[in-house]
Amino acid sequence: MGSTVKNSLLWVFEPIEDDPGFMRRRLFGFEAAYVDGLLCLAVGNGEEPWNGLLVCTSRDRQADITSEFPELAPHPVLGKWLYLSQKEEEFETVAAALVKLVRRRDLRVGVEPSAKKKPAKKAIGK
Repeated sequence: MGSTVKNSLLWVFEPIEDDPGFMRRRLFGFEAAYVDGLLCLAVGNGEEPWNGLLVCTSRDRQADITSEFPELAPHPVLGKWLYLSQKEEEFETVAAALVKLVRRRDLRVGVEPSAKKKPAKKAIGK
């Protein structure tokens, strides 16, 4: 059963929605932005720490991104990604700047999505 609550942060993706490589999908209660097949950003408006913007990156790229955007911190549950709480005073400005990075195909943002596991085939006649 899907959620009937509309995500109030979908506006974050508007500047990249016209990009030919853009695709939006649900991702564990978030709405996620993919560009050229890479998972780049996700937005959610739940309870902390699920109330804001996730920047999908690798741990080795985090220091470089956080030096430019000190408002970001590793997500307390998904530590491989960076998090910007919607409660952050500069949320709108920082979110817009991060979307510009994605639009420019900044190599610090974006990860290959995990491959979906195929169900195991059952042995016949056993």
